[in-house]
Amino acid sequence: MPSAESMQASVRKPDPVRPTSEDEVAAAGSELIGGPAGRHALLGTSWWTPVRVIALVAIGMFALGLVQKAPCYNGAWFFGASSQYTHACYSDIPHLYQGRGFVDGLVPYFDKLPGDMEYLEYPVLTGVFMEVASWLTPGSGSIQYQEQWYWMVNAGMLMVCAAVIAVCVTRTHARRPWDGLLIALAPAFALTATINWDLLAVALTAAAMLMWSRGRSLAFGVLLGLATAAKLYPFLLLGPLLVLCWRAGKWREYGTALAGAAVAWLVVNVPVMLFAFDGWSKFYTFSQERGVDFGSFWLILAQNSDDPLSTETVNTVAMLLMLLSSGVIAALALAAPRRPRFAQLAFLIVAAFILTNKVYSPQYVLWLVPLAVLARPKWRDFLIWQACEVAYFLGIWMYLAYTTSGDAHKGLPTDGYHWVIGVHLLGTLYLCVMVVRDILLPDRDPVRRDGGDDPSGGVLDGAEDVFVLSTAGGRKDHLAGPQVEWGTGREPGSSL
Repeated sequence: MPSAESMQASVRKPDPVRPTSEDEVAAAGSELIGGPAGRHALLGTSWWTPVRVIALVAIGMFALGLVQKAPCYNGAWFFGASSQYTHACYSDIPHLYQGRGFVDGLVPYFDKLPGDMEYLEYPVLTGVFMEVASWLTPGSGSIQYQEQWYWMVNAGMLMVCAAVIAVCVTRTHARRPWDGLLIALAPAFALTATINWDLLAVALTAAAMLMWSRGRSLAFGVLLGLATAAKLYPFLLLGPLLVLCWRAGKWREYGTALAGAAVAWLVVNVPVMLFAFDGWSKFYTFSQERGVDFGSFWLILAQNSDDPLSTETVNTVAMLLMLLSSGVIAALALAAPRRPRFAQLAFLIVAAFILTNKVYSPQYVLWLVPLAVLARPKWRDFLIWQACEVAYFLGIWMYLAYTTSGDAHKGLPTDGYHWVIGVHLLGTLYLCVMVVRDILLPDRDPVRRDGGDDPSGGVLDGAEDVFVLSTAGGRKDHLAGPQVEWGTGREPGSSL
């Protein structure tokens, strides 16, 4: 009869995956702190658990990002247009404190702004975040003093969001907690964290992903609805989830998530819609009417054309490209030899939106960082992509320094800026190709290398397939469940 100790050992959870044991770049980087941990090292048995370590590292990197903004804090935001670009420390936050009426106590969406903007051009939950920060900002002293305080208050609130993101990503893949270091150490994450308020939506999306991985469909939906009330992009995740739940037959869970997202979004938006519709709709009309802008391939086309496309044409073509990309991702999800992981498709759909959009602000990289870590936790590929994003971060500020000063010696001319846009686009495409390769060749997926299925998939993890598109040469995988041929309702090769 087996002893109690042997029975306990047989049900013991598998040991966490250590990146230094399977990733050559992580192993080489660990030499900076003494090398990889030994086989018998007791990890996670003290206060220094992976979650706490990663949260502290994320806060430390965030603080370094604040230090990088110091030249602007000490004057460049207020006394020189070009110096905030040459120091690469620009932020929307202090400028919009006065520019969007917070200094005058105007209520977002309800009070009209002086000038052409008329109303705050941000989604409602982001507007609430901005307003709460203004309440915590001292209302006395010079405008410069108040704007400095407003930026610091926002930075403190955004630091909480950064810590939430790091913790949620670390906990989503329970067996791979150290992948969270990719978030904590991402240079583009630290550099862009306080440019705008995107971290609020990113934190809510990361929390939603964590809830889905735990099988809590309603909580996922509520958090995703709140994230969409802060920024538009999170709703895109409902598309890949629909296709995955279709393939696995998890309609009830998807319906619960969709209902939770819709109700949460409505609870935030309906009060403002009813009493300040013009202010509420400003975000959507501004997004539609905004012309081709920084960071997109559309800008390269426009600046190299004698007859650039109209905004309406760009909107139409960009939407068609996005729909085409969505169709390709859906087909990939339904025809892949093994059901893709939720994080993989989430990354691809958001990346497609970024690549086809008519504008790419440097802080948009924050949308992709958590999804990239969950989709492709490979240090080499992640750092290649991050290097491209850092190049773009520096390039856009140098380009703005050139356009504000007109001196090529103080910035980056237009042709050079087009090159850094290309670097950003190629870096994102490279990571997309790596994710697609993992989907088509699941044995190359770092997350599935240990024999698991989809640790961020929740009810999809290990579920059997009930519907797939039959593919020539496709193979079955026992963890993906039996495949069903298109329109037949039976497994391939089975008799009627």
